[in-house]
Amino acid sequence: MERISPHQFMTLGAAVLLGTTFLPVASIVTGVSGRDGWMSVLPGFAVGIPYGLMVLSLLAGYPHQNLLQITETLLGKWFGKMIGVMYIVITGYFGGLLLGQVGDIYERSIMPLTPIILFYLGALLLVFYLVGFGIEVFARFSEVIFPLIVIALVLNISLSLPRMERGELLPILSEGIIPLLFGALKMIPFVMEYILFLAGLLTFLPTAKQEFGQLKSGVWRTVFLIGILDTLVVLIQLLVFGPSEAIRLVYGLLVLGKLVEISQTFAGVESLFMGVWLGASVLKIGAFFFAATWGLEMVFGVKGVKWNLALSTVFLGIALGFGRGQDLIKEIGLVDDYLILPFTSVWVLILWGVSLWKKGAGV
Repeated sequence: MERISPHQFMTLGAAVLLGTTFLPVASIVTGVSGRDGWMSVLPGFAVGIPYGLMVLSLLAGYPHQNLLQITETLLGKWFGKMIGVMYIVITGYFGGLLLGQVGDIYERSIMPLTPIILFYLGALLLVFYLVGFGIEVFARFSEVIFPLIVIALVLNISLSLPRMERGELLPILSEGIIPLLFGALKMIPFVMEYILFLAGLLTFLPTAKQEFGQLKSGVWRTVFLIGILDTLVVLIQLLVFGPSEAIRLVYGLLVLGKLVEISQTFAGVESLFMGVWLGASVLKIGAFFFAATWGLEMVFGVKGVKWNLALSTVFLGIALGFGRGQDLIKEIGLVDDYLILPFTSVWVLILWGVSLWKKGAGV
């Protein structure tokens, strides 16, 4: 049985939680909370801590089982199968939309004349390769790519500092605290994507007492690290573009890369970051590909190369079936807000509550 270490758990979780959130996060949170939106990011991400700890507490009570198996144990076989089908549909559909986002990003940024299907196939081949080698290789891939993503983000932010206008953040809290609450709510779906992946990842986590403590620390570190990074991304876009432009520019970080200059000599260095952004996309798509395959195995007992090929075809069909630009972004937002958020938040709470009740009742 494959196993990943606590360090790999933290790195992989951080990579999945970050994913491509750094691209639309400024537009999303500023659209709801205005110029104070940057203060909503970390509180919204903090919701991932209690949910992550709830999931790990279920792992402690039911070692070497994922949430689908635990659901069957606590709520019965048929209810577990129903949840499993919903899990497959949501992860498969959302993964396909993320694949479509790869083509949208790359076609509109640096290679507009390249057929979009080539971007889909390139990203999907990388995902298929990683999935074929298993979760351990996927975790090691994240250990290599995630630090590069962080470095690229920090560089992009640092090189944009000369263009910032500090007055864009003033006046602070001019619209009160209520908009910040709505901004935090818009961040919670990102956290639930991470929890949805964690639901299937449980099978591969260590359960020894010392390592279990490290897993808990990994959840805290993951949430705070990604929350701080996304906060900085929102801040720099507000300081450079102002609130109105930050809302309008859905992929503002790509535009920011085009404005970067190094020693007034090198400009338009966004292409240097695009390979790293591809790695971030592959990690996020791969996480949902893994989740869908785990669901298929748990619910229908099917696995192997032919089923991975079938799932790849589904991902590609979803990516091709949706338009680009605003239509695709709107669909991703709808799935986040009305599928992933309610499904994951309610599912985990019910399992955790039933587990506590049965433990208290001595069942």
